[in-house]
Amino acid sequence: MAAANPFHPYFKTIVASYNYYMKPLIVLLSTFVVAIFAIRIISDNWNFPLAGTIAMSAMLLFTSIAHFAFSKGMELMMPSFFPFKKQLVWLTGIIEMAAAAGLLLTSWKHTTALWLMVFFVLILPANIYAAAKKVDYQKANHEGSGTSYLWFRVPLQILFIAWAYWFAYR
Repeated sequence: MAAANPFHPYFKTIVASYNYYMKPLIVLLSTFVVAIFAIRIISDNWNFPLAGTIAMSAMLLFTSIAHFAFSKGMELMMPSFFPFKKQLVWLTGIIEMAAAAGLLLTSWKHTTALWLMVFFVLILPANIYAAAKKVDYQKANHEGSGTSYLWFRVPLQILFIAWAYWFAYR
């Protein structure tokens, strides 16, 4: 008989949270790969900053959809003292769409990237609160993976900030 894995419940929780939260990372990375090769074919040039900006824009459009498709669950990500939760969820979705467009406009790219980095810092507390309250935003309940999700989300948020800086701001 195989020995019991003492990390099994913890590992299972982390893997379950990846199922929901890996999607933006997958969109970001896969779009980057497609964009870099498409740019190379079209322009005979490796334009990594452009590919990175296109990838971040695609990821932002992807994540903005959740603000409308799962608005009830996203409302649970905010503490009860927040007024106008539904409107805030929609506003942040609109901000993500505007940022996606702004990154692709040469004259707005630098400013958009700066504000996007601030935005990523400002929304992190909502993700921490949601993890503490075990929010599953897609199911709009409190049966999510809990704080183990933060082992993935916090580094992911740092990656998003670094990505915006590296590909669009500097």
